[in-house]
Amino acid sequence: MPFISPLRPRDMTEAHRAATPLELLYDLVSVIAIAAAAAGLHHAIAEAHYLDGIIKFLAVFFGIWWAWMNYTWFASAYDNDDAAFRLLTMAIMGGALVMASGVAPFFTHLDFRLIVAGFVIMRLAMVVLWLRAAAQDGTRRRTALSYAIGITIAQVCWTGLLLAQGWLGALFFPLYGLCAVIELMVPVLAERQGTTPWHRHHMIERYGLLNIIVLGETLLAGSMALGRASGPAMDWHLVGIAAAALVIVFALWWLYFAREDHLEEHKLSRALSWGYGHLLVYVAGAAVGAGFAALVDISAHQAHAPLIAGLYGVAVPVALYFVGLWFVRDRIALGHTHHWVLPAFAALILAVPPFAGIYGIAALTILAVHIRARIACPAL
Repeated sequence: MPFISPLRPRDMTEAHRAATPLELLYDLVSVIAIAAAAAGLHHAIAEAHYLDGIIKFLAVFFGIWWAWMNYTWFASAYDNDDAAFRLLTMAIMGGALVMASGVAPFFTHLDFRLIVAGFVIMRLAMVVLWLRAAAQDGTRRRTALSYAIGITIAQVCWTGLLLAQGWLGALFFPLYGLCAVIELMVPVLAERQGTTPWHRHHMIERYGLLNIIVLGETLLAGSMALGRASGPAMDWHLVGIAAAALVIVFALWWLYFAREDHLEEHKLSRALSWGYGHLLVYVAGAAVGAGFAALVDISAHQAHAPLIAGLYGVAVPVALYFVGLWFVRDRIALGHTHHWVLPAFAALILAVPPFAGIYGIAALTILAVHIRARIACPAL
């Protein structure tokens, strides 16, 4: 394997394009960071620190998702698997681990240092990758340079936020949001200089794999419930929670991996809405696991929050997951007459916890799977 080979654009119509072992290793690293963020939200809900926990969870999750997403789209367009590409990818993975180690300090006392350090490591490695692309892809040189410059400016903003954190007070999170908006604008502006040659089927697979990762947080919570239930006397309520977790995660998986295509064209506006819109799907998927973990603590009388908080800790993210799927796929794939199914069930799921608890939420997810499948494929 050469240390450096030309980083030329990949073929957008390449047959049988699939995730590489390096990308799967990157996903494994992402599991650690996502689990750390979900654990922070879990403990915040259990201790009744709802707003504080949600804000911090969103702040952390944005950094994890954004770094993953940027690398994934770049790799789809330019991955040449030379040694330099592998080493830069591993540097990005190292940054993700640094971020993961900073999640707990950020949740407990707003210590932002490790999160910024890890994020900047990841993003500066991306700058090097984009400069390599600019040197080899003359057709999209302006696009690649726009990415490199935009990412660098964003890292200056993050570093400035870290240095000024001590005296910002209540302005910290609004300025955090401003830095996030700057990051979000980089691809929007850069891709207008010339669209990068990402592979449609490859991107659909990569996004699906990350969704499986975030849904794994709910499986972990279900396993935790079973572990708590199997004491000297079996706690059948915790067994029921574990069963509900299994049902809900299977339903969420089923709804995501439906027959309809997720990304039906290469149009930039569609790619941006699909790519960015998945943030809601991923945040909700990870938060379902955190909600279940908090519900287990509450049911085992090891938390300060009331039971209804644990129920809504599950119901709200399940509803948001439905809305996210509607935004990224169903509003287009199912047409104007039938795309209302998931938003309607999202509203029902938000209404049911006081009356039917976790079993009502699970039953509605099953019903949503059934009705959506019948509408999408009437012959079934």
